[in-house]
Amino acid sequence: MTMDEIIAYVSGLDRGVLTLRPREGDGTPEIAWGDAFFYHSPDGTVPTTVQPFATIVTKDYLDDTSSRLDRPDAFRVNVHVPKEDFARLTGHAPRDAGRVSADPSEPDTVFPHPVYGTMGWLSIVNPGPRTAGTVRELLRTAHGVARSRHERRSAD
Repeated sequence: MTMDEIIAYVSGLDRGVLTLRPREGDGTPEIAWGDAFFYHSPDGTVPTTVQPFATIVTKDYLDDTSSRLDRPDAFRVNVHVPKEDFARLTGHAPRDAGRVSADPSEPDTVFPHPVYGTMGWLSIVNPGPRTAGTVRELLRTAHGVARSRHERRSAD
């Protein structure tokens, strides 16, 4: 899967998906340029009270270098998932993410996010044939959770 294929897939999930792709000149921090952030936002505005339900990062961040995204064409998909999905795919609860023995730089492998795994985030570097279906499933589920949360909050 390419980054553009993933963005197209997520954008096609629902009209309420807001995809942010920071780039030079748009007022976003330079470190975010080239990455992608996915929110559920039917009105098209960036939510200020929720985190994205998924992201794609294209480079190492200061506190997050273990995926070795400094390699050519490397990117990582990050998805916030329900505890049950986290446990099903890693064999551990999110709070035990550090116990999962996975190389966070290994392509086409599901692993706990190197920094946010304990918060229920899973990651995949350069999804390929082994993980493409799982990536789509996780993105669909994460978006559904974000949409439901938005609908509950809007009803209050």
